[in-house]
Amino acid sequence: MVRELRRGLPFFALLLLFLPLRAADEQVYDLGPGITPPKVTHQVAPEHPAQGFRISGTVLIGLVVSSKGEPTEVHVLRSLEKEVDQSAMDAVKQWQFEPARKNGDAVAVKVQIEIRFHDM
Repeated sequence: MVRELRRGLPFFALLLLFLPLRAADEQVYDLGPGITPPKVTHQVAPEHPAQGFRISGTVLIGLVVSSKGEPTEVHVLRSLEKEVDQSAMDAVKQWQFEPARKNGDAVAVKVQIEIRFHDM
């Protein structure tokens, strides 16, 4: 029996490593009727790129706000400049939200966020 337990242990440990990944999978909704949108509870401003870098415009970030209020799947939908885009994504990844609600339950939703940059 000890031999069987030892054989099963690596598989069991491997299974435990993958359980959190499966638990994170959740249905993602589009905002619309019957869904209360998420609200930002903690916002981090983007860091300014290297000195002497001047740019104005908007980076459009797409993401999923999980049912726990965490930003996931953060990506650029409309680019401004590579360094500025990365700065915007890095900032949004640190944001926290009150999650969206559907029938009173917290749900994951797709959202878009505009990050505006002014002559830096």
